[in-house]
Amino acid sequence: MSRKIEMYKAIAEGISQVMENDDKVFIMGEDIGLYGGIFGATTGLLSKFGSERVKDTPISESAFIGSAVGAASKGFRPIVELMFVDFFGVAMDQIYNHIAKIHYMSNGNLKMPITILTAIGGNYSDAAQHSQNLYSLFSHTPGLKIVVPSNSYDAKGLVISSIEDDNPVIFFFHKGLMGLNWMTLIEESIQEVPESKYTIPLGKANIVKKGEDITFISISRMVYECLNAAKELDIEGISAEVIDLRTLVPLDTDTILNSVRKTGRVIIVDEDYQNFSMSSEIVALISENLGLSLKTNPKRIAYPNTPVPYSKVLEKFLLPNKEKIKQTAKNLIGG
Repeated sequence: MSRKIEMYKAIAEGISQVMENDDKVFIMGEDIGLYGGIFGATTGLLSKFGSERVKDTPISESAFIGSAVGAASKGFRPIVELMFVDFFGVAMDQIYNHIAKIHYMSNGNLKMPITILTAIGGNYSDAAQHSQNLYSLFSHTPGLKIVVPSNSYDAKGLVISSIEDDNPVIFFFHKGLMGLNWMTLIEESIQEVPESKYTIPLGKANIVKKGEDITFISISRMVYECLNAAKELDIEGISAEVIDLRTLVPLDTDTILNSVRKTGRVIIVDEDYQNFSMSSEIVALISENLGLSLKTNPKRIAYPNTPVPYSKVLEKFLLPNKEKIKQTAKNLIGG
């Protein structure tokens, strides 16, 4: 049976179902217990599983993410919530040098089945230290899997797959897609979600709209900017295909290349910074594999290399949006 639920409820439900089936799974982080997480991703877990398995922690990311390393090495499957991805710097050593590398450095003798939940994204005037995306930084590090859902159906299936994976996974949820009443709601992100447990494989992108003339590749909230642009372009006789990557590591290179091979044109749309980024990697992938068979050079629309401003007007000006996507697409088609 399915029903429409918000992403925060879908994530909490997915975590709950894994915890029901595996008593080695527990979760810890700041305000994840009684409060249910400031973005709702752990709603109801404390009352269901108790404080032994749902642990509110002090404000010390290095301590509780470091604790997850020890727990995972002893056979547990810890979930930790890093409240904002912007705060990862204080736990950099634990994530980059321990969680990502211990399996390799132990010759496979130690597994790190750790899931790090963290919030990303702007568009709500929370300035430079609470509005970044940063998944490209983590994608750069061997040993980490990177998951970034765009809707409630995907979020539940992907969070279950993440927790059950024997590798460390960082699961990024966009604040603007969680369905919280203090954020601008994107209705399309609230989808039919089965009540039963299900998984979505990591490394499998989703073609959310078929098209023939140009490919839009994106992830998270920018998927909806691409879809809105594609719908308006349809009226003008331009058929755009829209790919939701869903995961960056593993990256579904086959879906990307097959789509761009078909359309011959591509725009990568990303809310993360443009420099040394997801968009850079995908342009390189396409150029190296398709090269001169493309009808036009690949284009990127991403966040410029500048801190996120507090000003709503400035932030809106810098963010990718459907108008920028439409105009870029028309320029490519016209060219």
